[in-house]
Amino acid sequence: MHVDPGPLTVDTLVQAWRLDLTSATVIVLVVGAYAWCYRRGRDSDQPATPVQAACFGLGVVLWALATVSAIGTYAYVLFWVRALQVLLLLYVVPFFVAQGRPLTVVGNALGPAGRQRFDRLLSTRVAGVLAHPATTSLAMLATPWLLYLTPWYTAALDNEWIGAPTRIMLVLIGFGYFYARLQTDPVPHRYSQLISLLISVGETLGDGLLGLVIWQGSLIGVAYYAALQRSWGPDQRLDQTIGAGVLWILGDVVGLPFILLLMRALSHDERAHATQVDAELDTAEAAAGDDAAPTGLWWENDPELRERFRRG
Repeated sequence: MHVDPGPLTVDTLVQAWRLDLTSATVIVLVVGAYAWCYRRGRDSDQPATPVQAACFGLGVVLWALATVSAIGTYAYVLFWVRALQVLLLLYVVPFFVAQGRPLTVVGNALGPAGRQRFDRLLSTRVAGVLAHPATTSLAMLATPWLLYLTPWYTAALDNEWIGAPTRIMLVLIGFGYFYARLQTDPVPHRYSQLISLLISVGETLGDGLLGLVIWQGSLIGVAYYAALQRSWGPDQRLDQTIGAGVLWILGDVVGLPFILLLMRALSHDERAHATQVDAELDTAEAAAGDDAAPTGLWWENDPELRERFRRG
């Protein structure tokens, strides 16, 4: 049973830190690997930019705050803080980590030979299925439903052998989602961003429906929260209602930058496609030369008639 840290105040926000050993270990390993690969691959043809590296760093900082700060502490006590933690680990942290182009950084550090093997791995059928936008989007959409509407929710709070892997898994699922959708890193197959925009519409509807179910549905984890005997803060119903708002409304807000990036990528793809089509047409016209089909009125293509009409 987790100890009640007391009312959530400004002081406890600063002081109520907890050691999430699993998350802290993974974060340190991830940061160390990224930093080493980034330095090793700085002289490659297409290295990650400092801005992209900064995005990766911001994602890692948010990852730490979601697990070892007061958020990690009160996630065991308040439903809405747990919802905030899930939102950060599943959406926000992976978004910034994916913006850091970690696969590009790793590939650059491997050298030419290692990069070729890395590219061959990405071209396999298994990688194509796992990194398909439909696969990653389905995992992203299904995970919150399974987490909140099955015993998984309470089990992850009661048992660290379940809770710790769950927190890591949320980040991995989120990263796979943004990796396949943003396509800033090498992917098995590049898809039109229009598909991603259409998928986003369906996901928005799914997230909204989950928010309604949590808001209007039965209480989740009743026995767990009752056993805490918390005498401060909102009651269980209000706590869950706030949590539903965090998942639904705040989730849509933090998703806006992703939608804007998809729209910008779609615009870029359209311009690139238009440029390619123009180049192909120019090449075809140049290759045709004098053999191209005549244009203009029919009599203008006959030398005698053209000369006669001009004299007239």
